[in-house]
Amino acid sequence: MRRPFLFWGFKSSQQMLDSRLGSLERHVLALVWERGDSSVRDVCARLGATVAYTTVMTTMDRLFKKGLLSRRKVGRAFVYHATATRNELEGAVAAELVQSLLQRGGNEPLPILSSLVDAVSDRDRALLDELERLIREKRRAIAERGPREARPGGRGPRSNK
Repeated sequence: MRRPFLFWGFKSSQQMLDSRLGSLERHVLALVWERGDSSVRDVCARLGATVAYTTVMTTMDRLFKKGLLSRRKVGRAFVYHATATRNELEGAVAAELVQSLLQRGGNEPLPILSSLVDAVSDRDRALLDELERLIREKRRAIAERGPREARPGGRGPRSNK
């Protein structure tokens, strides 16, 4: 597929995630996803002697402050837990990316949607069928519950007021 130009400043969902998290934050989060509930000591043991305990502690605190980890006190230490699965986080980043693209499209989202359909069909015909199934499912949900309840979390379409 020939691309005549690229959008300046466009980022993929992975690039968006990478820009919000440092490499150590991504690595620590991956370890917590893999292991489940983890203390700083647990993560340090998985990392080996490559990173100082205080660095891991600071990193996990930052992930807590960013809302990616929750924590509870157990004895004198915190035990951390991921607040979302990897798929949920990637889905949230992808949703943010789509919203960003649609906002850039202004009042003309059709070229963006058309490009999405082209990209999906170029990549995988089965994926195009899946997109069609998702659209049918969404239309059915809207017909049954109305647009407000059909969105995740019960949020309706945003108004432009």
